[in-house]
Amino acid sequence: MSSPRAHDVLILGGGNAGLSLAGRVRRDGCRDVAVVEPKDVHQYRPLLSYVASGMATLADLSRPQDDVVPDGVRRYRSPVVSVDGERSIVHLADGTELGYGDLAVCPGSEVDWDAIPGAREAVGTPSASTSYLPELAAKTWAMLSALTSGRAVFAVASRHVPCFPVGLKPLFVATDHWRRTGVLDAIDVELVVESPRLVDDPRAERELLAAAQEYGVRIRTSTTVESVDATDRTARLRTPHGVDTTHYDALYLAPPHRAPGWIAQSGLATAESDGFVAVDPGTLQHRTFPRVWGLGDAAAVDAMPSGGALRRQVPVVARNIQARRKGTAMQQYDGYSVAPVTTSRSELLLAEFDRERRPEPTTRLVDLARPRRSLLLFDRYLQPPIYWRRLLQGKVS
Repeated sequence: MSSPRAHDVLILGGGNAGLSLAGRVRRDGCRDVAVVEPKDVHQYRPLLSYVASGMATLADLSRPQDDVVPDGVRRYRSPVVSVDGERSIVHLADGTELGYGDLAVCPGSEVDWDAIPGAREAVGTPSASTSYLPELAAKTWAMLSALTSGRAVFAVASRHVPCFPVGLKPLFVATDHWRRTGVLDAIDVELVVESPRLVDDPRAERELLAAAQEYGVRIRTSTTVESVDATDRTARLRTPHGVDTTHYDALYLAPPHRAPGWIAQSGLATAESDGFVAVDPGTLQHRTFPRVWGLGDAAAVDAMPSGGALRRQVPVVARNIQARRKGTAMQQYDGYSVAPVTTSRSELLLAEFDRERRPEPTTRLVDLARPRRSLLLFDRYLQPPIYWRRLLQGKVS
């Protein structure tokens, strides 16, 4: 039996996490890096919330995958079937077997429609949508901008949802639009948030609550959408006080997410990690297999998944791969994450915090937790070119 093809560093997932790490380890001197990514189109997913707010198009966030893979990195197009951590082998759907010196598992997460019975059917109607799927993001703004009266319900889950506070972007842009067009008073706006807070940064929380009050938004925290009835246009809610039902004329969902099934089937997850890659949340090294690393949305790192979090996780994994090989001390990821949230069509704030919910601002010269037009312009127009040209190439630390 022939030996599997092997790579020094093998990365499962060609999204933000995977390509940023590939570019970083290449720049650190590793000459044999490969990425497994079946999708032929790479999408800058933070822009989906702007598509759902009428401020971007799918063309703005899409590039051919081969155009953004870092130079010198080999790409495999077949999906992952399983990982054998004991033998250090990855099995692909086309029968290919790949060995590795170190393996980074970062395939991202996926919408878990099973967590909310009826939700999948609801978003197939004109009255419900989400920004978390590219094929529905534009429909979200069409639905919200066309509403002139009735009830709009925005339901934001926090179960493994990538940067769940950005689910508030369509809410605040829509309420701003309704106020500008003179119909806000005719629309009952309800926000249902699974978390006890809108965001884990108390400074940003105050600003968001003030903005919601200004628009007349009714907020329910610690409330979970249990099911949706698309025919009656109702959502069943589990609140701290029991079960309730709310009617909607427009329903926006930031739905729960789950990791790809092959992670748990490969023994990379534990009961405590809920199907996600079981890593040490500091070093990001797998708890059982020392040559396996996890980062991004598919890793159980005890912190909110976000693109900003990756800017801390990628250098940690790249450096710790070398530290493991040399037997030196490993670096630690402190759980930093960031959520950019609009408060209108013209202003945005940054909520920055660690896994202990302590504010962790990147600068103290300017209070970025206050809504600013400059922040919105940076997030919408300047951040994407940085992503394409530098971050994916491992040039941003």
